[in-house]
Amino acid sequence: MMAPAPPAGETLTVLGIETSCDETAAAVVQRAGDGSGRVLSNVVRSQWEEHRSFGGVVPEIAARAHVACLDDLIAEALRTAGVEFAALSGIAATAGPGLVGGLVVGMVTGKTLALAGAKPFLAINHLEAHALTVGLTEGLQPPYLLLLVSGGHTQLLLVRGVGRYERLGTTIDDALGEAFDKTAKLLGLAQPGGPAVERAARDGDERRFDFPRPLMGRADPHFSFAGLKTAVRRRAADLVPLSQQDVADLCAGFQAAAMDAVADRVGRAMTIAEDRLGPAAPRRLVVAGGVAANKRLRAGLDTLVTTRGYSLHIPPAALCTDNGAMIAWAGAERLARGSVDGLDAPARPRWPLDAHAPPAIGAGVKA
Repeated sequence: MMAPAPPAGETLTVLGIETSCDETAAAVVQRAGDGSGRVLSNVVRSQWEEHRSFGGVVPEIAARAHVACLDDLIAEALRTAGVEFAALSGIAATAGPGLVGGLVVGMVTGKTLALAGAKPFLAINHLEAHALTVGLTEGLQPPYLLLLVSGGHTQLLLVRGVGRYERLGTTIDDALGEAFDKTAKLLGLAQPGGPAVERAARDGDERRFDFPRPLMGRADPHFSFAGLKTAVRRRAADLVPLSQQDVADLCAGFQAAAMDAVADRVGRAMTIAEDRLGPAAPRRLVVAGGVAANKRLRAGLDTLVTTRGYSLHIPPAALCTDNGAMIAWAGAERLARGSVDGLDAPARPRWPLDAHAPPAIGAGVKA
């Protein structure tokens, strides 16, 4: 709902709460009247050790872990920022997409704080927070093309402005981070799988195996990684028992194939974005999400943006993975425009940024 926007030039200080998956996070950011931002605190508690024996995130364990530590994290975020609760301009919490139990924990906490302090509440779309982070880190304003690559999402979005998003492509099966995790698991590597596969690939020969590059050359900019993951599993089965070099070569081949496919898909999205924005629009590619830290991905995208005349913008690694600062910043951006939410705002496990985008052809589309 809309509320009167703060006076022009007013500095906004927002607390952000993130509990959508297996990180519990709280942060305080400030948005100056000129639209620039700075992080005053950013506290993240990873739960991975509590999920490791299960080989993946267990929703009930995640929700209970959020309950156990969120109050302390919020207190730490305020203390580190040197900000009194009374000085906050608003409270922002992730409302979706994500695991519903975790979302409810963060939403109830955020609403309680907003009610107790008579402060605006902002229910934030986790994907929007990723999309807007470069405004906090670089002062970069839309329009730009966004590649969002994480454990739960792989999407290409045209970011036209705050609240104005056009989805160009999405995955028809696994997200890229999910494919890394599953590949690591089948090869007996540690979780989370993305860093483990990347480490193993450093000692591997990416040319040893001729893995497929899913959907390369297709007109639409959608993604698919399930077939690549299956190809890795079949080659691994042929080589049992696997040597350390076999694992390294499989990881290197998988990573190279996945990143080649991503670069091809992004290139297609660039063509679409240029057509829709027009020749006068700046050519800028923003990358967000945990997989943005992958050096092989960055190298491939560096080559692509140079070829296509784009600039490449990637937030620092700590702001690419799930964190409270991006939630607080999205809240500050919305609050500056007078867009706030009621205390009846629901948790939304599925919440696409572009609800009007047609589904990709295939099953298991990630929203």
